[in-house]
Amino acid sequence: MGFGGQTTLVQTPITILEVAKTFDTVAEATGSGSKQKRLVLIEGIVNRANPLEQKYLYRLMSEEMRIGAIEGVAIEGIALASNVDVKTIQRGNMLLGNLGEVAKLALTETSKLADISLTIFSPVKPMLAAMSYDLNEVLNEHGGRTAFEWKFDGSRIQIHKRGNEVRLFSRRLNEVTKSLPDIVSVARDCIHGDEVVVEGEAVALGSEGKPLPFQDLMRRFRRITRVNDMVKAIRLQLYLFDILYKDGRLLIDQTYDERWRTLQNTVDSSLLAPRIVTDNADVAKEFLQSALKAGHEGLMAKALDGTYVPGVRGKKWLKVKPFETLDLVIIAAEWGYGRREGWLSNYHLGAYDEQTGEYVSLGKTFKGLTDAEFRDITKRLLAIRVRENKYTVYVKPRIVVEVAYNEIQKSHRYRSGFALRFARIIRIRDDKGPSDVDSLGRIMKLYRAQFKAKAEFASTKSEP
Repeated sequence: MGFGGQTTLVQTPITILEVAKTFDTVAEATGSGSKQKRLVLIEGIVNRANPLEQKYLYRLMSEEMRIGAIEGVAIEGIALASNVDVKTIQRGNMLLGNLGEVAKLALTETSKLADISLTIFSPVKPMLAAMSYDLNEVLNEHGGRTAFEWKFDGSRIQIHKRGNEVRLFSRRLNEVTKSLPDIVSVARDCIHGDEVVVEGEAVALGSEGKPLPFQDLMRRFRRITRVNDMVKAIRLQLYLFDILYKDGRLLIDQTYDERWRTLQNTVDSSLLAPRIVTDNADVAKEFLQSALKAGHEGLMAKALDGTYVPGVRGKKWLKVKPFETLDLVIIAAEWGYGRREGWLSNYHLGAYDEQTGEYVSLGKTFKGLTDAEFRDITKRLLAIRVRENKYTVYVKPRIVVEVAYNEIQKSHRYRSGFALRFARIIRIRDDKGPSDVDSLGRIMKLYRAQFKAKAEFASTKSEP
C-alpha cells in the first residue's frame, strides 16, 4: 500500500469507532486534493495500529477478511441480541440492503422494523434461483404449470424510476447509471408510472443481433470514462422480467403471476422477456432450444404462485441450462478459511498443452465437493506436493476432476490464455489419469464453437 511501518512515540490504542469514522471521512473526501487527504487519513490510522491490527485493516480495505463470517450468522446474532424474530430481521435487511441500519433499528426502535418498505433509489437485494437440469423435475417442483423465461447471457439490472429520473443498480447493488446512458434513455421512455422499480437483464449485442460473451458486456458496466464511445462500440438490449414496486405499492408479496400482469401494464411490450407458461416438458424443451439457438444460457422456471423474496435462493425460481464438462487435473490448491479452514479447497485446474507438454491453468474453483471429499482430497494432495508457500500447495498433476462450467473466456491471468466461468467440480475421476485430461487444443475448439450462437467483440488498438 505504500505506507505502514512507521510508529509514533506514544502509542494510543485505536478504537473501532475511530476506524469507522476514518473510513467515513475517506469515503466523503472529494474534489481537488482529495486523493492526498485520503492517503494521509489511512496512513495515520495504519501507523497507529500494531502489526495484527494492520493486518485486519488491510483486509477490511481490500474486502478480504477471510474470517468465514456470513450474513446469515450476523442476522441470527442481531435477532438474538434484540429479541426480534429472525424473519423480521431478514426482511428488513432485504428491503434496506443495510444490515447495520437494521441492527440499529432492532436494538433501538424495534417497532419501526415492521414498517420498512422499499425506497425509490435504494436498491433491493435480488431474488435468487436454485439450479435444475431436468424439466420434468421443475414441473413437479412447481406443481405443473410453470412460467419459463429465457435465461439471458447478460447482467442483471434493477431500474428505479421517479418521474424522469432513472437510476440503475447492478446485481451487487452498485449504481451503474452513468455507465449505461442508453439503458437510462430506454427506461425513461418505455417504463410508465410515477414511481416504478423493475428488474431485468442487460445483454450486449454483436453482429446480427447475437449476444456477446459476458466478459465483453462487463466492459460497459465498468466504464466510467469515454462512456459514449463504448456505447457506440457495444450495443445493449434491455429485457424486463419482474416488477417490485409501483406508485406507492410494494409488490413483492404478490404472486409472480400477479406481478407479471402488472409488469405487462407498466412497460412497453418490446422490453418483456420471451416467456411461455406450460405444464408440458416437451414444449418447455423446445423453448429451451430457442433460447440456446439465440445465444443465451437456458431458461428460468418460475412458480406462478411464488412471491418475490429478496436475497433468498429458493426453488420457486429455478435455473435450467445444459452444461459442458471438461476433465482437468489439479495442479495446485489453496488452504481454505472459515468453514473450510484446514482443508485444501481452492483447486487450480489444468489442461494439457500439446505444444509444451505441460499442464496449464484454466482457473480455480472450490465448488462442488462434499465435506468428506474436501478432507479426503486434502490428504491426497499433501501426499503429492512438490512445493508450497503460506497459502498454496503445488502438486504433481495426478488427480483428475470432471468440471462443469458456464462459458470459456479469454484471460491474460492464466497461462492457458483462457478461464472457465462458474467452474464447478462434478466428481473426482479416479478412473482417469493425467494423460486422459482435455487438451488446450480442445479448449480452443470449444471456445470458438461458442460463437456459433454468440457474436464476438472485435477489439482493436483504438478500442475506447
